[in-house]
Amino acid sequence: MPSEALARVAGGRKLDLDRFLPYRLSVLTNHVSHAIAHRYSVRFGLGVHEWRVMAVLGQNSGLSARELALRTAMDKVQVSRAVTRLVRQKRVQRHPDATDGRITRLCLTSRGHAIYDEVVPMALNLEDAFLAALTPEERVQLDCLVGKLTCQVRLIGAALPLPGRLE
Repeated sequence: MPSEALARVAGGRKLDLDRFLPYRLSVLTNHVSHAIAHRYSVRFGLGVHEWRVMAVLGQNSGLSARELALRTAMDKVQVSRAVTRLVRQKRVQRHPDATDGRITRLCLTSRGHAIYDEVVPMALNLEDAFLAALTPEERVQLDCLVGKLTCQVRLIGAALPLPGRLE
């Protein structure tokens, strides 16, 4: 579609990526993820996807790969590759589901827990450093606004397949 047609579709507004919220949030998320990843990748050889899997399993042991995909908003392939690497590194282990033999449950190994216990304080310190730019009131407001936007995205996207959602 030519850009003139796009402008008409958007009610005469033009896309300015520097002000387009979805783009800005995506860029911000990538910067934050890479800043945290830089800290743990050198020390533990973890990528962003592996850390996301470990972070979720550190709080929710026994999830399936499908549940991990939903919680991380990663697609099935990303989760599968991350889990495979973590299992090979003996950081995650698989267990058959007690009631459904087709499902495999995942949990951190003792090696995985040790890494998780070291990375969490690093991640929290980095979060504190990011949030230091905000006043306490702005932090509360940001939390509220992110919650509202998350709910709105779920409402808008309820009929659309999201990464990790198996329809």
